[in-house]
Amino acid sequence: MHCGCEYTSFPLFEGLDNYSRYKHSVGCALIVWHFTQDQRQAIAALLHDIATPAFAHVVDFLNGDHIKQESTENGTSNIIEASPEIMTLLKEWNITLDEVVDYHLYPIADNDSPRLSADRLEYTLSNIVNYHIAPKEKVIQWFNHLIVDLNEEGVTELMFQDVQSAEDFSFAALQTSKIYVADADRFAMQTLSELLSKHIRRGVLSMNDLYKTENEVIALLLQDKKARGDWEKFRALRHIHKGNDHTGAKVVLSKKRYINPYVNDKGRMTNISCTFAQALEQFLSNPLNEPLWGE
Repeated sequence: MHCGCEYTSFPLFEGLDNYSRYKHSVGCALIVWHFTQDQRQAIAALLHDIATPAFAHVVDFLNGDHIKQESTENGTSNIIEASPEIMTLLKEWNITLDEVVDYHLYPIADNDSPRLSADRLEYTLSNIVNYHIAPKEKVIQWFNHLIVDLNEEGVTELMFQDVQSAEDFSFAALQTSKIYVADADRFAMQTLSELLSKHIRRGVLSMNDLYKTENEVIALLLQDKKARGDWEKFRALRHIHKGNDHTGAKVVLSKKRYINPYVNDKGRMTNISCTFAQALEQFLSNPLNEPLWGE
């Protein structure tokens, strides 16, 4: 889930807990089940990241999809269909592949940003704790103030019952949004994508290798002298500099993930809290266009 950033030496990522796609996916499924008790929706949430490669969205950077970050969703259907264990279970439960292959079908599992869904909620709450933005006890309180109801468009959505919980969550979530596009985060993902691309071209790795575990991919890099040197330089990255006065400086754009939650019978937080609306607008207006280089 940390997209390879935790392998660097940037202080921002120091001491992060292990947070895998598996943990995230199980969490999404549990959230969906908690609010819907619907097996099909929960399974779709459980399987939604099954096609995610090693280093996750770094591969979106490699694929030139660093703004939308959706290319790593490709192949979900093929991977599920190729699993006799999963297909046998689906048949036993009288569930079709089409009912679980696309979690976008279920707005509690996933919906368009900036709405709140199980996917967005799970990684946000987990990273709020992981980055020590708020303690686990506070996160549990926020979770217990969530319900499912109709939003302003008449679509079911996870939403808060009270303004205070929604506002506290919104500001904490905005801090995670800033981390996802922090200079160190963007630079690390871009640098790792270039590293992978370089050594795929050299034949050290293949695209299929990226569907092995991260440890296996790293082991392949370490077996090659040049790749090992590049990996060690990546791991040593500790400082970010800004400006054009370096040959390696680059502008690194990235997807801005953010949440504008709905409060039951009251509307979106940006319509309720002027302070949050201003903070969100300031975040969204940052062009992220300063050249960066690291060492």
